[in-house]
Amino acid sequence: MQKYFLCRYDELTEGQSKGFALGDTAAGTDNVFAVMKGGEVFAYKNTCPHRGINLDWQEDQFLDPDGALIQCASHGALFTIETGECIAGPCTGDSLTPVPVEYAQDGLYALLPE
Repeated sequence: MQKYFLCRYDELTEGQSKGFALGDTAAGTDNVFAVMKGGEVFAYKNTCPHRGINLDWQEDQFLDPDGALIQCASHGALFTIETGECIAGPCTGDSLTPVPVEYAQDGLYALLPE
């Protein structure tokens, strides 16, 4: 597993989403985003299962207006924060690709296969 530093704990707050560029994006390294809900961090690859494009419409904007669901900016598909499952839209039943998160003394890390 490759370990990538995401952020310090104070840089991601409850009900907030944040995107991260990991490694050399020109080399195709995955980008991820994280959401904090209920004090827990959920992270996923920033790729819509419907079109294979990024989910965010503006920097760090991955949530619907209520902050209750992850929303694809391209076609409005809605995903649960806790599981990444699509519950509305053209990819209903598909899921976002989860990214394991490690809690360390200096902050949060994403764990991706090498």
